[in-house]
Amino acid sequence: MSVSEPGLPPSGRSMRERASKLLTGALGSAILMIVLVSAMWAIEILDYVENNRLDRYGIVAHEPDGLPGILFAPFLHAGFAHLMANSVPLLILGFVAAIRGIGRFLAASLIVILVSGMGVWLTSPPDTLTIGASGLVFGYFGFVVARGLFDRRALDIVLGVVVAVLYYSILWGALPTQPGVSWQGHLFGLIGGVIAAWLLRRRRAY
Repeated sequence: MSVSEPGLPPSGRSMRERASKLLTGALGSAILMIVLVSAMWAIEILDYVENNRLDRYGIVAHEPDGLPGILFAPFLHAGFAHLMANSVPLLILGFVAAIRGIGRFLAASLIVILVSGMGVWLTSPPDTLTIGASGLVFGYFGFVVARGLFDRRALDIVLGVVVAVLYYSILWGALPTQPGVSWQGHLFGLIGGVIAAWLLRRRRAY
């Protein structure tokens, strides 16, 4: 049995439902990103106490033993300055990426981690150790911008445009311009984000 609210037209109810859903999604994505970044800080504190012993679990290029590092590397950092540099963009871009659904966000994150990690493992100089969440940062950027193009929904387009305008300068990080920085992780993270947006796009009924 359905119950209608007197005095509120169907269009008004629909708008209120969409606003409520968006608010719930925003709250959930904010909590998720705070927990995720807090976990990274807890791991880095533990790594500091252990004299950086956890860093060895990052991605070691071309080494079969370094493949498991694909899953661990995004949660490890080369010191607190490295983590601080990633924390703010990760919080913001991750929040925007997750606002449209936690399930899609988690799937997109896994795709980005795998594409970015495999790209690093295959293309970095042999025996190079790579750690850090910057691949996720670039992945979320690519995911949010491409989601607006593929889904073609008003909110996704607006979010994609805003993110592109505010963070377009990070694209320079996907080029080999700064020694000691894994441009491979940035580039393949960006590619992974676009792939995730395509694979997870909302299908339209024709």
